[in-house]
Amino acid sequence: MKSFILLALVLTSVHVTTAGSAAHRCFCQVTGTLDDCACDVETIDSFNNKEIFPKLQKLLSSDYFRFYKVNLNNPCPFWTDHSQCGLKYCAVKPCTEGEVPEGLKSSSYKYSEAASQDIEECEKAEKLGAVDGSLSDETRQALQEWKKHDDESDRFCMLDDEDSPKSQYVDLLLNPERFTGYKGPEAWRIWNSIYEENCFKPYSVKRPLNPLASNSGDDGLCVEKRAFFRLVSGLHASINTHLSARYLLDENWFEMKWGHNVSEFQQRFDEELTEGEGPKRLRNLYFLYLIELRALAKILPYFERPAFHLYTGQRTQDNENKKLLLELLHVAKSFPLHFDETALFAGNKKEAMKLKEDFKMTFKNISRIMDCVECFKCRLWGKLQTQGLGTALKILFSERQIEAMPNMSNTNPSFQLSRQEIVSLFNAFGRISTSVRELENFRSLLSNLKQ
Repeated sequence: MKSFILLALVLTSVHVTTAGSAAHRCFCQVTGTLDDCACDVETIDSFNNKEIFPKLQKLLSSDYFRFYKVNLNNPCPFWTDHSQCGLKYCAVKPCTEGEVPEGLKSSSYKYSEAASQDIEECEKAEKLGAVDGSLSDETRQALQEWKKHDDESDRFCMLDDEDSPKSQYVDLLLNPERFTGYKGPEAWRIWNSIYEENCFKPYSVKRPLNPLASNSGDDGLCVEKRAFFRLVSGLHASINTHLSARYLLDENWFEMKWGHNVSEFQQRFDEELTEGEGPKRLRNLYFLYLIELRALAKILPYFERPAFHLYTGQRTQDNENKKLLLELLHVAKSFPLHFDETALFAGNKKEAMKLKEDFKMTFKNISRIMDCVECFKCRLWGKLQTQGLGTALKILFSERQIEAMPNMSNTNPSFQLSRQEIVSLFNAFGRISTSVRELENFRSLLSNLKQ
């Protein structure tokens, strides 16, 4: 009898240790203060899950933010042996003409209701031909190209041409980001191209084909290049968290069951299965959260302007959504431990400017790689999240223009965001916020894991 009791105690102890260690192996280092920041993981968890996440989800369900215009048919600019994913869950269902609010279709610019009206008036009063009827077609084209260049020079990512007949509206709520079955060498080639060709990292780091393997260190880099690497790594970790949280668990004639796949999560983040890299990736996810949260806090003056509206043509709803947007941004601004972006691109001005341009061009390349993703749903969310992060970086490094906005007239402000940038900014942060929320779920699932 004593032997039986002793054996039961041993088995119980083994189960508790194993279950507890499963959570520990993924989250052992995901605690305390983050590198290059004055913030800790626990503060972010509490702030996001209680203050940010509920408000943000409500905002993203509104018409202004759920309809995203995107070109999913751009050719891959980097390799020719490019095919399309044949898996049924890779497909994206675009909107029909009647599903998109009329206000979103009324103007290709759609910065705001007032801005759209201003643009129409300017186009009437300031046509190039009215200024100088002697201008040739070539000169007019050159001037338009210069304006386009000026618009793009501040951007950290490539945006789709919304006027292109290939661009279509997609309802993001009806095309959620989740595991589609797209994996293997095709998917690895995308991340390899990002890490090997475009991401700042020490030359000594040799990343093998499978990006889930080890050796993704960022030691030996200056703070700017280290930050860049951590942003890309954090984005990768966030996407993997989404795919693990919305995994196809079961499928039959009657229903499809999507939910948390703990084994998939462990494969990507378990300390032992990733040779120590998994927890570092999760810490980089939190770093990405801080960067995008800081951008939301900085952009508040832009959205506080009376001339700005979340214009869909539904006045009552638009006014309510702007009120909710401003509430969310004030909450973001109230965060006590924001990332200090002034530490980036400091020091020697000439070197800092060169580094900033390298930073910008490298991220633009990464946004172009999204057109090489063969799974259309993965391409949709990859483009949106890289555009969102690129917009966040544009905001962080346009501080002077944004701070000057309250003292400027509404006409021709020096800083501007297109609707595509606004929608991608908030939806990208929504993805990061969801990831932080899902990490709490995975902590709980792993702690209760029976092995």
